[in-house]
Amino acid sequence: MHTSTSARTAPAVAANDRFRWRVVDIVVAAVLGVAVGLVFWGWNTVGGLWFVAMDGLTPGLGGIAVGIWLIGGVIGGLVIRKPGAALLVELIAAIVSALIGNVWGITTVFSGLAQGLGAELIFLAFLYLRFTLPVAMLAGVGAGVGAWVLELFLTPNLAKSLEFNLIYLGTLAVSGALLAGLVGWLLVRALAATGALSRFAAGREARRDI
Repeated sequence: MHTSTSARTAPAVAANDRFRWRVVDIVVAAVLGVAVGLVFWGWNTVGGLWFVAMDGLTPGLGGIAVGIWLIGGVIGGLVIRKPGAALLVELIAAIVSALIGNVWGITTVFSGLAQGLGAELIFLAFLYLRFTLPVAMLAGVGAGVGAWVLELFLTPNLAKSLEFNLIYLGTLAVSGALLAGLVGWLLVRALAATGALSRFAAGREARRDI
């Protein structure tokens, strides 16, 4: 009777352990958030100019430049693999970008929340069990959709044409899949290959693949 009860509770205990945040998870999430925030800060100029140039060609096409601003949630989810990791890393990165200084100010934090939540929902949909390249790209798309929904209300986008909003959504999805999803996945793989993620599943997977 005791053996049977233990067998039934073991999977639940294992799941709880897998989802429980460790001190190292919190520290790495903070470090990743700050590092990605610095990337955001650098991209504010390059990406901003690219956004304006593409939007000048076709209104809504500027979304193709947004992907790098969506990458925090993808990286956080792929590395830490715990509920809330994608949201936390993207949010910390947005706060860092806002504190350093950019033209969007406090609205950057709202963007971090929306984009991080979009990525988080994708990892949740896979029950935090799958962290493959397709899932990473979907997380990037999710972050892009989060940005699109927020900007409907935070900017005048809701008053713009249906054509504009559909083009913008499409380019956000493509940029999220490639610049956030694909690039984020490659960056995590490269970081894992150095041994820096040895205390995480992403690092152990990289060692098995070598």
